[in-house]
Amino acid sequence: MAATGTATARARHKSMRAAKWDELEAALALVRAQGLLAGRRGHTLRARVPAALVAAAKRKAGVASDTRLVETALAALVARDDYAAWLISQRSTVAPDLDLEF
Repeated sequence: MAATGTATARARHKSMRAAKWDELEAALALVRAQGLLAGRRGHTLRARVPAALVAAAKRKAGVASDTRLVETALAALVARDDYAAWLISQRSTVAPDLDLEF
């Protein structure tokens, strides 16, 4: 019985990783379509970050190189959907005297 539970958990984890990879690929496709990946790769970024953080991010993103990791992370940031933040910012913006009855 425990083996079945473990197999189910592994399948669920694999499915979640596949969904995350699809999300990252969609972000890369979006920025590619916007032309943000075109042209000369002349900008160099340097940062001091914990090795464990980089390793975990690479595993989660499914990438091996630092360049691909940074490119994927930047694409995910640029492609992020800000709808939730926008929706929250609209709180209490409807005039109190607006007639909403149909």
